[in-house]
Formats: sequence, structure tokens, C-alpha cells
Amino acid sequence: MNAPSFLARVQGRYIRSSAHLFFKRPFAIKTEVPFISFTFDDFPRSALHSGGEILRTFGLTGTYYASLGLMGKRAPTGTMFLQKDLNALLEQGHELGCHTFGHCHAWETKPDVFEESLIFNKRVLSELVPGASFKTMSYPISPPRPGTKQKAARHFVCCRGGGQTFNVGTTDLNYLSAYFLEKTRDNPESVKNLIDQNRFARGWLILATHDVSETPTPYGCTPKFFEDVVKYAANSGARILPVLQAWEALRESASS
Repeated sequence: MNAPSFLARVQGRYIRSSAHLFFKRPFAIKTEVPFISFTFDDFPRSALHSGGEILRTFGLTGTYYASLGLMGKRAPTGTMFLQKDLNALLEQGHELGCHTFGHCHAWETKPDVFEESLIFNKRVLSELVPGASFKTMSYPISPPRPGTKQKAARHFVCCRGGGQTFNVGTTDLNYLSAYFLEKTRDNPESVKNLIDQNRFARGWLILATHDVSETPTPYGCTPKFFEDVVKYAANSGARILPVLQAWEALRESASS
């Protein structure tokens, strides 16, 4: 057995378990119809100009999780957004979510430092786009430390991770599950099967990716793949809303 890979698997299991077990904020999903949200991490320009255009053709909007410290830069997920893209995104009805200012690793960053980056990201947004604010966030790179979950809960109505599944029954608003499309971008049927499973379970499926490009990075997908998924989701009978609006609708549904 390869010792480093064995230790990496053990560490990965420990990180995932810690993220799930501690500082939960239970939220009961009770709905007659399934929900789907489309989200983009880091906010590469292609996520708006290609992915957003595809959503628009179906009359849909999504959630873009931005690290404002990346604005105008080149990152592993592509060329990042410009200031004018922030305004365009909001004008088109999309949600702008928080991804920390410095794209902080959610496990390796100390909780206090992580929270400082959240607060600074909020402050910079208010300067760039007066009146705008972050209501939801996603954890960059990794599942969060328990203490990071606890601190993030002070600032947002819900926080999104990964996990490659959907949310059903009683979920955790401090660590909502999501499915990253790029992990199966060569197998669209697997995504469609998950959309079907979410429909039968009447859950909340949060789909995530990064860039949407004809030559995607390892963290993104092609426009054709993305459009295929959006079309299938739109025909599935699900309510498709940005994360904040989906949370609001599900909260109302659970209380009625």
C-alpha cells in the first residue's frame, strides 16, 4: 500500500467528517416540488458571459461566488471577472455570493483569518457596488474547519460546500451539499440521473462549476455540456432559483 496516498485518504475522510459533524444549523426541506440552483465559484468571466447567457436563454439566473481579491486576475479557473461584470451580473438578476476576499483555503486557513477575509470581501463589495451585499457564501477549495463553519454562520443565511449530492430531509445551512459538474463533464448522463433522483426525493440540488468555455480548465465545462444540463434541469419540473431565493422559498414552504 502506498503510504502517502493512504494517509491522504485518512486525512480527507477526517476533514469531510469534521465539516459535517460540528456546528450544524439544521434546516428541514419540505416541498412538493424539487429545487435546483446553478452556482459558479471564483467567478471567471466565462461563467457570466457564456454560462450566464445559457441560463438567460432558458429564463433562469444563478449564483456567482466571488473572491474580490481575484478581480481582473488570471487564476487556475480562467480569467476572472472585472468590476463592470459585477454590475452586469446584478442587473441581469443573478445573485452575487461571497467566496472570501483572498480565496482562502477553507481547511488550511485559521478560522479567525478566514472570517477576516469574509468581512473584508463584504467591505470591498460595498465600495465597488454601493448597496450590494452578500447573503450566501461558498467555501473555497476544501470542506471547512468546524470553527470556520461557526464563524461563517454569523454572516450568511447559508453556506455551500461540495459532496457530490443533493440536499434532502434535514440539511445543514452551514454546509449545504453541491454537485460539481466538472467531475463528470464527460458523462452527462450521471448529472441527469442525479436531477432525476432529486426530483423523486423532492430535494434541493445545487449544481456548481467554475469556467464555461470551449477549452475549459480542469475545473470547468464546455458550453455544450452546460447547456445540455440546464435544458434537462429546466424540463425536470424543478423550481430553478439562485441559492438565496431557493432558501427563501424553501423556508416559506416549510413554515406553511
